[in-house]
Amino acid sequence: MKEKLQRLGQALMQPVAVMPLAALLLGIGYFIDPVDWGAGSPIAAFFISAGGAVLDNLGILFAVGIAFGIAKENHGASALAGLVAFLTLSKMLSTATVAQLKSIDVEAWTASDPFRVAAFDAINNKNVLIGIISGVLGGKAYDRFHSTKLPDFLAFFSGRRLVPIMASLYALIASIILIFLWPFIYAGLVKFGTTLTGMGALGAGLYGFFNRLLIPTGLHHALNQVFWFGLADINDIPNFLNNVQESITATYHPGMYQAGFFPIMMFGLPGAALAIAQRADESNKKTTKALMIAGALASFLTGVTEPLEFAFMFVAPQLYLVHALLTGISVFLAAQLKAYAGFGFSAGLIDLLLSAKNPMAQKIWILLVMGLVFFAIYYLLFRALIDKWDVATPGRSSKSQNSGQVSSDDKTADQEAKEQQATVKGSYTDTAKTILQGLGGAENIDTTSYCTTRLRLTVNDPAKVNDDKIKEAGVAGIMKPGPKAVQVIIGPQVQAVYDEFVKLLGK
Repeated sequence: MKEKLQRLGQALMQPVAVMPLAALLLGIGYFIDPVDWGAGSPIAAFFISAGGAVLDNLGILFAVGIAFGIAKENHGASALAGLVAFLTLSKMLSTATVAQLKSIDVEAWTASDPFRVAAFDAINNKNVLIGIISGVLGGKAYDRFHSTKLPDFLAFFSGRRLVPIMASLYALIASIILIFLWPFIYAGLVKFGTTLTGMGALGAGLYGFFNRLLIPTGLHHALNQVFWFGLADINDIPNFLNNVQESITATYHPGMYQAGFFPIMMFGLPGAALAIAQRADESNKKTTKALMIAGALASFLTGVTEPLEFAFMFVAPQLYLVHALLTGISVFLAAQLKAYAGFGFSAGLIDLLLSAKNPMAQKIWILLVMGLVFFAIYYLLFRALIDKWDVATPGRSSKSQNSGQVSSDDKTADQEAKEQQATVKGSYTDTAKTILQGLGGAENIDTTSYCTTRLRLTVNDPAKVNDDKIKEAGVAGIMKPGPKAVQVIIGPQVQAVYDEFVKLLGK
């Protein structure tokens, strides 16, 4: 399960890497026109539309990226299968389709059961949960059917052409289940949310905790409807932005369910990003640092946290739980200390500056002090826990799975330099052939991938791996970070060797 979660986490890196630019474009547009969101400024509209092209279609991006990433061969047919699965699920679970299946007029259904309609309205191109499900279905369909042979009269649909078809069938089965299950999930979250509203600052803290905890599933939107909008008549965001004084009570003040997110998004998560970048292996530090800087800037300036959160939520779920707990504490403290702020987009610097002008804002300086404290807490805690729990965060290999081998974290600068400067001797094809022979042949290879300097493989039978044979290829080294995992250190020419290796596999 850990290996599968890590593979899923790696697959998420492709769509996650696109998010920071989209977040910054949206932030620029929102800063130019914070009230009308582009209606009064063509320049703002340009930036907002460009950024929205990504963030408004996160479900699709995750479906394609995950399907491509988790399929054993990383073939384009798997990405197409993920897209087909997403289109099938989103169409089958749309309000119009569900109404048609139930033989109900949409307008009549909306009037008689608006809550259930709202549940299915939440399934759209932004829904990350549907994207993740679709990606997994597409990837698994590829692994299962990419080499399937059909009878001659159906031969055209054999192999990879069959993959999207089967992914669609998988999605149809999943949609039948979700048509019945989804409204209950949505209703349960909303009921839970309405229960918290009467608990004051403690309820706000619990909301903050579950808001982050539900991010991987996309179901946090249902919970947000209770606190931020009109589902339970709280309307925290509209009340704050519109300066609704009548909403102030002994236990509620507009901004109460928003303020505590500023210290986390502006300071806490960037602190975690710094820790993750510093604990990356030396060979991966440049790449990891670039990813973390981009994510930290997006989080600090605009409050878009997905680039950072999705970078570790699946590969290190225990750290994500810590993050959710700290978010809950921050929201609780802000509400308890009566520090109030709100946002129109998210809890980043741009919204904090705009929020400071709002009459509803109170004690914003407390949020800044909290932010500095949470930056230190996130940095120190994440850095300590990554080492203590031996977490394979982005760019970092797990020491405990190295089977006595030296991990990248333990290498000296001289060893690292040698790995970076390693040179393949002979042709790439001959090198790949020798490595494949040492790994036990094509039939012993389960999955293949590569990073900056290494072939990263999993094998079916570790006993068939011959280290001495692999070393005949002139490789810089061999590591075994897991029972069936093998890493062959090639050097900067790794992609060329990988391409030849894949050709030899016939995949």
